Amino acid sequence: MPWKQGYTISDEIGLRDGELAWPDGNRCAVQVVVDLNIASGAEGITPKDVESGPAVFAATEGLAQLRAVLNRHGIRATISVPAVMARLRPAAIKALISDGHEIAAGGLKGEDVSTLAREEEAARLATTTDWIAEVAGTRPRGWFGLPRQSDPFAGGTVSAHTIDLLIEGGYRYFGNGLADDIPHYWVSDFASRRALLTLPYYYHFDDQWFCMFPAKGTGLENPDFLARNWRAEFAAQYARGRHFHMVVHPQHCGWANRAQMLDDFLAHLGRHPGLWVATGTEIAAHWARVHPPETHLRLAPSIWKDYPGSLS
Repeated sequence: MPWKQGYTISDEIGLRDGELAWPDGNRCAVQVVVDLNIASGAEGITPKDVESGPAVFAATEGLAQLRAVLNRHGIRATISVPAVMARLRPAAIKALISDGHEIAAGGLKGEDVSTLAREEEAARLATTTDWIAEVAGTRPRGWFGLPRQSDPFAGGTVSAHTIDLLIEGGYRYFGNGLADDIPHYWVSDFASRRALLTLPYYYHFDDQWFCMFPAKGTGLENPDFLARNWRAEFAAQYARGRHFHMVVHPQHCGWANRAQMLDDFLAHLGRHPGLWVATGTEIAAHWARVHPPETHLRLAPSIWKDYPGSLS
């Protein structure tokens, strides 16, 4: 199991294969996330980012290609949308909704919140919720802090306050956690069992780490590795009856050859019976019914201890 990102305390085992139950007797859950963040740095999306070549491509041909591929396979994805992108591209957001996709929040500007004061982060979260609701017609239920290409860490952006603020803001789930390969609970307070459902994320299945060309040069063009990772991970998760997730960006998998690669992979998924392809909100609602924290949040004292010189 990946390391326990940001956990106060938690059970290191989680749910075993035989304990999982997916709707209608399906064997495996699949979630496709489309990330619309185009930020190049920790400050989030800037005017320069919006006017860049990759961003213009992402908003036009790239997104059109992704929509076509997803529609061809009947895939309803979860779209992580920074609030400024919802305001800049409202027609695109409405088109995605008309396709049946879920609109989730991707921060105000896709910025790094880890250095913000609690009050500032809370204000940005409230603004994000309002702006996306204005465009989408409904409040987002999921929140993503996915990493940007230039981030030094692949875990994304989250602060010590984020989970509590999301709970207070009425969010149903946080979209990217490294603590398990299935949905799990991010515990913010051990004594009160305060926790938020978190969906799995792992950067080996995120296209941005493999498809940076042509923006960064041919040395980073490795989409074949990405396709191999998708196939290998799906095969393992399907065999165990667990959960498979993947993240794509219009500026990466919207390129013609990569769109074909995505098309081929989704066709491969479609040849497997018993798949539940669901949005983040659908997964969160199912988890709340079948694996609620009252019965499935298994807390135990942390084995971690601070020592002189440790970074914690």
